[in-house]
Amino acid sequence: MTYKQTVEWMFQQLPMYQRVGATAFKKDLTRTLKMAEYLGHPERKFKSVHIAGTNGKGSTSHMLAAILQEAGYKVGLYTSPHLKDFRERIKINGVVIPEKAVIDFIEKHRKFLEENKLSFFEMTVGMAFDYFAEEKVDIAIIEVGMGGRLDSTNIITPEVSVITNIGLDHTQFLGNSLKEVAGEKAGVIKNEVPVIIGEKDEETIPVFIEAAVKNSAELIFAENVEQKQYSTDLKGDYQNKNMKSVVAAVEVLRKKGWEIPEEALKNGLNSVKLHTGLQGRWDVLQEHPRVICDTAHNKEGLKLVFGQLGQEKFQHLHIVLGVVNDKDLDSVLPLFPKDARYYYCKPDVPRGLDADELAKKALEFGLDGRSYASVKDAYEAALAEAVDEDLVFVGGSNFVVAEVL
Repeated sequence: MTYKQTVEWMFQQLPMYQRVGATAFKKDLTRTLKMAEYLGHPERKFKSVHIAGTNGKGSTSHMLAAILQEAGYKVGLYTSPHLKDFRERIKINGVVIPEKAVIDFIEKHRKFLEENKLSFFEMTVGMAFDYFAEEKVDIAIIEVGMGGRLDSTNIITPEVSVITNIGLDHTQFLGNSLKEVAGEKAGVIKNEVPVIIGEKDEETIPVFIEAAVKNSAELIFAENVEQKQYSTDLKGDYQNKNMKSVVAAVEVLRKKGWEIPEEALKNGLNSVKLHTGLQGRWDVLQEHPRVICDTAHNKEGLKLVFGQLGQEKFQHLHIVLGVVNDKDLDSVLPLFPKDARYYYCKPDVPRGLDADELAKKALEFGLDGRSYASVKDAYEAALAEAVDEDLVFVGGSNFVVAEVL
């Protein structure tokens, strides 16, 4: 098979949650553990850092990877979802896994993958861990896909775990309260492995304390760690919170013997995009009109994004908006500004919500606009209507941002 055929087989043979939703979700580690054994336990052949949380996992993972690269280490990076190319999920020192490596892994293990009905995410985790072990990375930054306790990545024993924050997302799988969600994410806390909590919340603190005590794990709240002021090339205001978790994680790694000079910390934070290729986080695509895209798609993330959007100067605001069909619109639509012009679209995935349906629902919250046949059409319409002094914001879903990028 060609690379394109291989990736299509992965998407279609064993559906991925991001594309089709709940039918692809397998809340069980049995198959992942069986795959790890079959592959010779690659997850035991490299050091790692495990990143969980509702928002900020991707940015935090990329920041840490950039810092460790600056410190001279060979760094694996596993994240999800991808924006444009599947290979974005698996990188070493910012370079995506070769197409041949993807093809070879599937061809070599296809019989096992089919017989054991592995999900898209499970096989991708296996591919990443196998690749990192084969390439002998010094350390790999591993981002949780969803939750933590039963996420396929949760077979590693990391140097340090990070839980960025807790919000109500994927409630059909993780629970309807912050306490329940925290319980799932606290599942990444391992025996005697330090864990950093990015944001404090009265409802979730007892959950993390209980899990840490049970596992004899040092519990560190990032906001309690005395830190210098740092800057980063990732421009969203919300990155300040992520940086605190990252700096706290670096301190833990230093105590464990990892040599991370202060210069590497500073340079890494200021060259995250250069080192890792991260996209979609408050990305300014052009000026006159100014175009900004961001992948924030849940209540907590959108609050931060619209807070920053409110600080921008513009004549008119145009919003290109598309979402997936399991999005809790009643909780997110009230956050959107009513004085913007909306361009509704359906992301090009099976989970995409019909643009007309989104427009109808948005009107209930006073958000007026038109629906378009595609993300491309909506984006082009926004650019055509915007004058030089206007601002165009693109968001609502990773998939919408990916299509514009």
